[in-house]
Amino acid sequence: MRAGVPQLRGLRMRLIVAFALVAALAAASTGALTFREARTSVLQQSQDTVIKLLRTQVDRLAPDIGIPPGEAEVRRLAAGIAEAEPAGTWRVLVVYGGLSATSVPDDPFEEVTPELRRAVDTSPATVFQRVTSGDHTSLVVGMSVVYDLSATDSARIPSGIKVFLTVPQTREGAYVDALVAAVQRATVPALALAVLLALLAARGVLRPVRALRSATRSIAEGRLDTRLAVQGSDELADLSHTFNETAAALEESVAELRGMEARARRFAADVSHELRTPLAAMSAVTDVLDEDASHLDPDTATAVRLISGETVKLARLVDDLMEISRFDAGAAVLHLDEIDLAESLRRTLAARAWTDLVDVALPPPDALRGRVDPRRLDVVVANLVGNALRHGGRPVRVRLYERHEGYEGHEGYESHKEHRGDRGDEGGERLAVIEVLDSGPGIPASVLPHVFERFYKSDAARTRTEGSGLGLAITAENVRVHGGTVRAANRPEGGAVFTVELPLRSDESTGGSGS
Repeated sequence: MRAGVPQLRGLRMRLIVAFALVAALAAASTGALTFREARTSVLQQSQDTVIKLLRTQVDRLAPDIGIPPGEAEVRRLAAGIAEAEPAGTWRVLVVYGGLSATSVPDDPFEEVTPELRRAVDTSPATVFQRVTSGDHTSLVVGMSVVYDLSATDSARIPSGIKVFLTVPQTREGAYVDALVAAVQRATVPALALAVLLALLAARGVLRPVRALRSATRSIAEGRLDTRLAVQGSDELADLSHTFNETAAALEESVAELRGMEARARRFAADVSHELRTPLAAMSAVTDVLDEDASHLDPDTATAVRLISGETVKLARLVDDLMEISRFDAGAAVLHLDEIDLAESLRRTLAARAWTDLVDVALPPPDALRGRVDPRRLDVVVANLVGNALRHGGRPVRVRLYERHEGYEGHEGYESHKEHRGDRGDEGGERLAVIEVLDSGPGIPASVLPHVFERFYKSDAARTRTEGSGLGLAITAENVRVHGGTVRAANRPEGGAVFTVELPLRSDESTGGSGS
């Protein structure tokens, strides 16, 4: 469910995870440092004890060994050193030249590495090494036996006897394992405490954030008088105060803009309404003058025809302004009727004498019916075809076909019908598609996003055009009130194409007229 995603990625979860990670890192770091220090201390103490005891035992037994020692003396020295540990855990290897003896018979003494032997041969100091074999660790100590002839170090004479001692560190390993268990046990309470602190912190942080989110949603829904309660003097309080100032400025600006827009709409509607009466009188007068223009002198006849043409354009502009005013005021009403769409398009072209100027690809009679407003559909088709004839290039083509929502690519009604096969009305919402194509130069890319804007001119130098500049805007509004869409594009082979998609309503979904 999508509702769960914000919870997993929200600020609360991030705070909890952050606190838990910090606590885990702190616990792990502290535990690792404590473990290392404790382990070093345990091993160091054990190592120092073993080396000290070994030296004491060697110093006690070495004077009784002759130089060079015999095999029996070497064996006796190994046994004597091993007896220094009452528990009997010491294993001793004594080497002199080619002689060697161990405290345990037939002991291979594999723990003594070549590196340790070389260190004992080259250094008079006691050396040690920890060797892991299988699942246990042993401390291996090596030293050379020397004789003290006097109190000075220069009188210490090497005897050539090398002593190697192996001590299992089972007890030290148990201590280390106990330390690991203790660190692990301490981590769980630390994590639990971190989660608790995170919950408390998240609660304090998220309360004003939730309030800000709710207030923002209210602003987005149009309730511009929404304000936040400012508490405290921290950063969140500053944010709430800034939000209130922004909301107040936005409310003031929107109120001013709405007032200006309402006044502009009322002005356009009032002007259009006031112009209709004098324009009607002017049209009647120009009609009379047009009839008598043939009896007038040429200059006067030209002036009469010019005035007549401009009066017609002005009347059309006033009508378009009145229509736009109704859209802006939300007073546009649909008078729906179930009609044959193809026949409606034919009537539109015939009424304007465009039948011979436009190629059509329409379905057979009664093959495509829908509930639309016939007058508004006539306006849509007339505006698009008239625009194609004026600004595009011939031939101009009009196509009408049906498609289902989600189906792409059509070449007329019949090809779509064959593609559908026996599906009937399955496949989503039924749409009636009207395409008006021309063979002109197309629409510049910079103009395409603005073609349905009111009074938009692609060429700023063109101050006057044959139309009112509102035709495509009225087309878009008429399509919108039907619940459809209209778009403009350029064809790959050249020319522009305007595509209108209207939902094919049923009686149950419409219920008659609508606004």
